[in-house]
Amino acid sequence: MIVLGFDTATLSTTVGLRLADGGSLQARDDPSPGEHPGHATRLLAMTGGLLADAGIAWNAVDRIAVGLGPGRFTGLRVGIATARGLAQSLSLELVGISTLRALAEAAATDRTEEPDGVLAVIDARRGEAFAAAYSPSDRKATGELACSRALRPEDLHSVVEQAEHRGGGGGKRWLAVGDGAVRFRGALEAAGVAVAPDSSPLHLVSAAAICDIGSRAEPVARYEQIVPDYRRRPDAEIARDVALARRDPAAPDGVVAVRDAEQ
Repeated sequence: MIVLGFDTATLSTTVGLRLADGGSLQARDDPSPGEHPGHATRLLAMTGGLLADAGIAWNAVDRIAVGLGPGRFTGLRVGIATARGLAQSLSLELVGISTLRALAEAAATDRTEEPDGVLAVIDARRGEAFAAAYSPSDRKATGELACSRALRPEDLHSVVEQAEHRGGGGGKRWLAVGDGAVRFRGALEAAGVAVAPDSSPLHLVSAAAICDIGSRAEPVARYEQIVPDYRRRPDAEIARDVALARRDPAAPDGVVAVRDAEQ
């Protein structure tokens, strides 16, 4: 099976191709600090380039796997819309993969770390993080315990505590990976969780992991079943509701005072 996979949940745009013999190719675009993500402008070009490098035509692809997040709202919309559009136009199977699980699986297969447990952490902005705990098994990330909402850094340890309680004991060596682990290193290390070095590739979402997990997953029956995993409301919706709640009584009908909501 040939699987094309990509993820746009973080600042990076990453594309992978799993070949019929199990080998894989990967391309990625990691913006410099302060640079905007290139999801919308780079994703399709990177995908076409990877297929060309492998000498594989679009119609030879069997399945598309796409990262569902959680992560950045705009990036998720771009990636999932692209996956659904390609799958529909080419009549391909489509699967959605947790971006947190893809992070954890790459760490679980890394022989330099070999942790007892992996905590995947994605920067959720607003001083919060998305997190999920996994138990490596047969070089795969299994036994997911994912938090259904964004967490403050001082609460990240609770995911590990719940995972250890469910597993029947503590004392495990936990490794945190992801851009959220880098950002909140202090809070994680204070809780006894090791964090990979800032320069480690384990902090980057691997499209090869997206493809590998995607090759084992069950495809959806309908493309519209693939939707972003936001885990919280977009900033624009929150700002709108705050503005409506603070409607200026002195303003004409239909005019909303949004000064406070924009701060």
